[in-house]
Amino acid sequence: MAQKLTVTVNGVAFAATLEDTEAAQVLATRLPMTVTMDELNGNEKYVYLDESLPAASARPGTIHAGDIMLFGSDCLVLFYETFSSGYRYTPIGRLDDASGLAEALGHASVQVVWERA
Repeated sequence: MAQKLTVTVNGVAFAATLEDTEAAQVLATRLPMTVTMDELNGNEKYVYLDESLPAASARPGTIHAGDIMLFGSDCLVLFYETFSSGYRYTPIGRLDDASGLAEALGHASVQVVWERA
């Protein structure tokens, strides 16, 4: 059974499902966590984690709003726009419904709570 998360941004809770990757499983053991995520490129929020996760990166081609990815081995990224990308990421999970995510995240740094559902 897939592990479920709750990602809360400015009081708005989003349900998420973890991928079946080693990185996602290790991240789940570190929850709950509250982090400040910074803005990048008008399409994502990111935070550098204190400890690396096991990376197994690949080029997804298209990033979808609601995707949760690992860039490198220690940068957790939450995407709020859909676009094409040539970068490599390790899949962590995705929001079950990304409706309202961009509005909740805004255009500046934001505090995000990650916890098991």
